[in-house]
Amino acid sequence: MALQIKSKFWIEDGKGRPVFGHGRRIILERIDELGSIRAAAIDLKMSYRAVWGKIKAAEERLGIKLVETFPGGGKKRGALLTPEAREFLQMFQQLQDQGNAQADVLFKKVFKV
Repeated sequence: MALQIKSKFWIEDGKGRPVFGHGRRIILERIDELGSIRAAAIDLKMSYRAVWGKIKAAEERLGIKLVETFPGGGKKRGALLTPEAREFLQMFQQLQDQGNAQADVLFKKVFKV
């Protein structure tokens, strides 16, 4: 049986409150894919209020706007990720990729596998 290490990365603020992690990444990706907070909430089997709350908390704690909303009728309604959100997602993915690579190296060194 081959053993392997698994890691999870998330960001907390100075008070230990979650700022960003896998769940919020998935929320942003679904909003980007579906163009709507409500559609993302339905797809993720979450309430609109829960999704919106996580977005607002992340925005507050990061100090950047992640989602631009366009309420009302018409063709331009829905939600889009901001350029800052796209950049943040890329940085978070980079953190995960490099962190997992380092964890793999450390695991093999410590456990001699």
